[in-house]
Amino acid sequence: MTLIKEIDYGTRQATSEDTVTLTVDGFDVSVPEGTSVMRASMEAGISIPKLCATDMVDAFGSCRLCLVEIDGKRGTPSSCTTLVEEGMQVHTQTKRLKGLRRGVMELYISDHPLDCLTCAANGDCELQDMAGAVGLRDVRYGYDGVNHVQQREASGELNAKWKPKDETNPYFTYDPSKCIVCSRCVRACEEVQGTFALTIEGRGFDSRVTASVNESFLDSECVSCGACVQACPTGTLQEKSVIEIGQPERSVVTTCAYCGVGCSFKAEMRGSELVRMVPYKDGKANRGHSCVKGRFAYGYAAHQDRILEPMVRESIDDPWREVSWDEALSFAANRLQGLQKTYGKESIGVITSSRCTNEETYLVQKLTRAVFENNNTDTCARVCHSPTGYGLGQTFGTSAGTQDFDSVEHCDVVLVIGANPTDGHPVFGSRLKKRLREGAKLIVLDPRRIDLVKSPHVKAEHHLALRPGTNVAVVTAMAHVIVSEGLFDETFIRERCEWDEFQDYVDFISDPAQSPEAIEELTGVSAADVRSAARLYACGGNAAIYYGLGVTEHSQGSTAVIGLANLAMLTGNIGKKGVGINPLRGQNNVQGSCDMGSFPHELPGYRHVKNADVRDIFERMWGVPISDEPGLRIPNMLDAAVEGTFKGLYVQGEDILQSDPDTKHVAAGLAAMDCVIVHDLFLNETANYAHVFLPGSTFLEKDGTFTNAERRINRVRKVMPPRNGYADWEVTQLLANAMGGGWTYTHPSQVMAEIAATTPSFANVTYELLDEKGSVQWPCTDATPEGSPIMHVDGFVRGKGRFIRTDYVATDEKTGPRFPLLLTTGRILSQYNVGAQTRRTENVVWHEEDVLEIHPHDAELRGVKDGDWIKLVSRSGETSLRASVTDRVSTGVVYTTFHHPTTQANVVTTDYSDWATNCPEYKVTAVQVSLSNGPTDWQEQYQEQSTRSRRIEAAE
Repeated sequence: MTLIKEIDYGTRQATSEDTVTLTVDGFDVSVPEGTSVMRASMEAGISIPKLCATDMVDAFGSCRLCLVEIDGKRGTPSSCTTLVEEGMQVHTQTKRLKGLRRGVMELYISDHPLDCLTCAANGDCELQDMAGAVGLRDVRYGYDGVNHVQQREASGELNAKWKPKDETNPYFTYDPSKCIVCSRCVRACEEVQGTFALTIEGRGFDSRVTASVNESFLDSECVSCGACVQACPTGTLQEKSVIEIGQPERSVVTTCAYCGVGCSFKAEMRGSELVRMVPYKDGKANRGHSCVKGRFAYGYAAHQDRILEPMVRESIDDPWREVSWDEALSFAANRLQGLQKTYGKESIGVITSSRCTNEETYLVQKLTRAVFENNNTDTCARVCHSPTGYGLGQTFGTSAGTQDFDSVEHCDVVLVIGANPTDGHPVFGSRLKKRLREGAKLIVLDPRRIDLVKSPHVKAEHHLALRPGTNVAVVTAMAHVIVSEGLFDETFIRERCEWDEFQDYVDFISDPAQSPEAIEELTGVSAADVRSAARLYACGGNAAIYYGLGVTEHSQGSTAVIGLANLAMLTGNIGKKGVGINPLRGQNNVQGSCDMGSFPHELPGYRHVKNADVRDIFERMWGVPISDEPGLRIPNMLDAAVEGTFKGLYVQGEDILQSDPDTKHVAAGLAAMDCVIVHDLFLNETANYAHVFLPGSTFLEKDGTFTNAERRINRVRKVMPPRNGYADWEVTQLLANAMGGGWTYTHPSQVMAEIAATTPSFANVTYELLDEKGSVQWPCTDATPEGSPIMHVDGFVRGKGRFIRTDYVATDEKTGPRFPLLLTTGRILSQYNVGAQTRRTENVVWHEEDVLEIHPHDAELRGVKDGDWIKLVSRSGETSLRASVTDRVSTGVVYTTFHHPTTQANVVTTDYSDWATNCPEYKVTAVQVSLSNGPTDWQEQYQEQSTRSRRIEAAE
């Protein structure tokens, strides 16, 4: 393996279908109309020197290094800003151009320290490369170094260039002395990331890049996405890991293991050590961009907390004992088989993870069905997005989003509901912001003022700050406006949807009880705003819906998804670019874990276990009978454990004690079991109640695939050997075989072959196809052998789209005198899910603890000031954390994240859930807030128990 060097064409690719033919240095080249001369030259294999140009951002034309001569044109125009014309004759290597370029480069070098041998960018510096490219061999102008510093300090006019290095950011440094003011970092921050955190300060030789005008990078608005570091052509912005380890020597393309965007990265290595993660330009989900997590927060893979040896203990009160793999697997297998012999086949089960690969998740559900001989399999994907599967399945016929991420570039109106893309899905959030800056209109439905409502150069047309729990009422009211004002697309509905179902829906939706005026007091949103937003969605052009857990994690989550599908069908916003229904999946493989049959009632491909023809496919493949009785979901497993009928659990890559609702109920269920097997990287919170710990492997240590939120199947490639000795799929196979499974897989590609043979939407998926195409989006069938970027183009998967009534039913969780506030929860940019990975990186600099956001009015009533310890109490439990007084939340609403186990926010959430799928209602909890002196008694007891449960016997 070698270091993958991606070609930088200098300017972005033109999209025109019309071509232009020109001649560059005597060679003919045909390119799309709108292409720059620089890119056309590169297409012809002729490289023009450049510094300020990169195909990451728009052409700028400031460095004057890419000058060319063009027959019939005066002067020497910059090739990056000059567009091609038919018959154009371009010359790139005349004597005049060579002299001009050497002169320009000489000026750059005269203002740059010549410390190349000790510079961390040595070998990866475009300034160094361009000096060689133009033949610069001597510099007539001296670099005044220390004397210049002393003179300017004495006069009180210290040049910005001579300011000290800014090393405040934990991941990269800024050395202003090496800045050549090419503005690539500034433009990347603006055009790619959309944060506008960087600017140019000063003039002439005194000009340098600065972060938010004289702020340090850490204190500025910089979100550490790494776009500026990637764009920098010198050592000005440099990863600290490169400074410490040295330049990488090989790279492997793989897929990020954080959120559902599914970014492609080059893992750049030196030996077996990871030097840096660089976003891959050919990654179809991220197009060469990244966020702070994927770009920099990979250090958890080598963290000292990671457990690398298997461990067992007889009782959860005992310390852990390190054992061999054989002993751990025998211990686990004997216990599980003993429990089944005593309590029956249904007494044990599994929980799969949305952080593991498709292949690993497939094997875990196979373990319970083919080895345990029951259907007791569930997944965290049901805990977050199962209403998506149900709602879209009922209306459209398939349980997934309709578009690819590129589709956002064609939107005219965007409806974001219950999602915070800039924090939860930041790379997609950046693409969305770019489209909004280009003129698309935005509607936000959220109880909280997310950054998209108003941030630099982006402002929502409408922010409907609805009361938590009233999504269905507001979405239905929008549909009422569209129908009652005749704004629906009758042609689309007649051709593509069930007309009788639509007529029934019209009878329901036309009722004045569904009007914005009727629900105004209930939702807290003015009728005028709802009407205006509905008209914009219906009449504003291509309209797309993007939603998240703020839609699904409600008692009416499935109804809300159905309501959004109704909106799209009403307006014909399905089946083309720039429209659709797009769930933003929270974790990297939520879509994949659903696809792989992780639910207790469905086999892979969303097919019910009661269907004999479906069971027959797997019975012939696996050679064992499959139960036709749906198994237990996680809450049912816990209930049955407390009752004494469910006794054993294998949990791969999931921390249900921290992530699932009603922590005390989860703890009681786990404590009642006789064998809990945790298969993970760290001793997580669930491991407090475990009897067997099987060390897991990171995404860097395995082969496989992830399926992102746009149904894109991406390859995960091993870049280093597993530190624990086995990839996760191998561990599952070892456990299966210890119980008599007889599995013989030798590589995950064989598991994918089995998936393709049994699951219609994956029928043509192979590792060879993924390596050839980079990625594909299912369904990947004979009809669509290269995948399906957009769904429901010519018709819905179920045939005709189905309108369904969406009656609003209030949650059973009610506010009152004891609990007058509503708590809703979410995520923050720097942390991920339960924080097990990101808390073990430098990301804690930005978020070291969970805090409770509370409106100034509610805070004043309770005597709460910013930073105070407060007690958060619900009907389920209580916890303490610090207050953040802010008007981002409305009066009557409080908000917190759930990234830190010391807070355990889910100790206060209830066990109410979605009526169709049991998805927990995390987003609506009645609470009270009061001043506190610190952690609650429960938190102290929990911490004591957690510390005790993590004891490991010293090796003899």
